[in-house]
Amino acid sequence: MTSASLKEKPVRDLARLAKQHGVAGWHAMRKDQLIKALVNKAKMALAPETRRSPARPGGALAVRVKLAAVPAVTAAAVARSAEVTRRITEARERIAKAKNLATPPEGGRSKRPARDRMVLMVRGPHWLHAFWEVGPRSIDRAQSALGQEWHGARPVLRVLRIESGLQGSPSEQVVREIRVHGGVKNWFIDIQESLRCRVELGYLTSTGRFHSLVRSNAVSTPAASQCDTLDSHWGEIVDDCDRIYAMSGGFSVENNSTELQELFEERLRRPMGPPAVTRSLPTAEKGIEDSAVGFQLEVDAELIVYGATRPDAYVTLQGEPVKVQPDGTFRVRVDMPNKRQVLPIVASVPNGGGRQTVVMAIERNTKSMEPHGRDMRDD
Repeated sequence: MTSASLKEKPVRDLARLAKQHGVAGWHAMRKDQLIKALVNKAKMALAPETRRSPARPGGALAVRVKLAAVPAVTAAAVARSAEVTRRITEARERIAKAKNLATPPEGGRSKRPARDRMVLMVRGPHWLHAFWEVGPRSIDRAQSALGQEWHGARPVLRVLRIESGLQGSPSEQVVREIRVHGGVKNWFIDIQESLRCRVELGYLTSTGRFHSLVRSNAVSTPAASQCDTLDSHWGEIVDDCDRIYAMSGGFSVENNSTELQELFEERLRRPMGPPAVTRSLPTAEKGIEDSAVGFQLEVDAELIVYGATRPDAYVTLQGEPVKVQPDGTFRVRVDMPNKRQVLPIVASVPNGGGRQTVVMAIERNTKSMEPHGRDMRDD
């Protein structure tokens, strides 16, 4: 703002500028007075403000300079920055922990060398139980194999429908992909229909690439009518361990898995399957064979008859009424003696709606074989 530029402005503009800059008495000034006052204001704004302070001893004058204010970094701003950094670090740690599928060793287990393994067990017609152990080195290898895709990869448990028990069979088909997380080694999988399958654990990238860490044995789930659902954990498996082991393929030549047998024996602390036959005995114990042959074995059988009809139907089996559930299903146990028998099942509906009859012919033929002893001295 110079005198030359101000002289070109009309009085009303000069008066408006003087008012804006806080010039005292601007309304009574002439044009030349307004120009002079505005120029002085401009010089004062550009130069630092100096004031004389009272004389100090020795006659020296103190000069106080007013400097422009510099924004200071407050303690609150520093605290907010530290809190944001902490939250970001915690979020990264949570993501890394959820992504890490390595399983820590358990106390009290056998001292065998750690290795990757996965076991699939049948817990009923609608439930599978997957158990796995994966070492940290396998996670490091997966990260190296996926490269840049590792950052977007997520842990996945795949359910594979299979036609044969061979590993990597071309007939395998992915029927489910279940998102899992680190820190666990057990997963229960719900099954809606009878299925022959295996599972595998690994990482699925955003491009659809799958890196497998470990694969399980093959199992076949039973039909819903053949087995009641077992919903228990390891501590409650003891009473049904042989049944679960059998449904999981433990006694099958085709599906038998060494890892399945190892896992059951580790957890239950007893061997699975029939007892091993002693190959030789000391001479003093030869008499045990003769007494062992005479132990008793008694077998009996029951028949379960089930079906479905109208909810309002009246159902009888061999003339005895059978309870029909609200959905029309019924289920009844029948003694099965060692003979042939005919079982008529009759369903009738009220108001002359008709009657249906189904006849089942069942025969049981049980034979007791001669006791068989083995010569313990044979190799």
